[in-house]
Amino acid sequence: MAGGSEPLDYKHGQFLGPWGNLGSQTQKGIVTYVLAANRQRPFAGASRAMVFNTYRRCKAQFLYVVPPLAFGYLLMTWAVEKNHFYNSKEGQIHEPEVSDEATQGGPVRG
Repeated sequence: MAGGSEPLDYKHGQFLGPWGNLGSQTQKGIVTYVLAANRQRPFAGASRAMVFNTYRRCKAQFLYVVPPLAFGYLLMTWAVEKNHFYNSKEGQIHEPEVSDEATQGGPVRG
């Protein structure tokens, strides 16, 4: 009943044999086939899956990403144009009370 050539060790259990021969009877009727590593195709279909998975994932995230980016772009464009207008001659003429107070040392709106 002993599974290996070593004596029974009560502290650590029984030695069953080296890896692959764990002290049991040899198996019969089991056939295994192995494919050589250089004959395997680990990336078979990877490029097709990459294209379609990328499209599917981008389509799923489109409404979470594009509208906030578009809103931010439009907001920044409006702010830059407004800033250029306020710092131009026409912008200074358009609001004379601000330019008068600024030249007389009064309070200026921020």
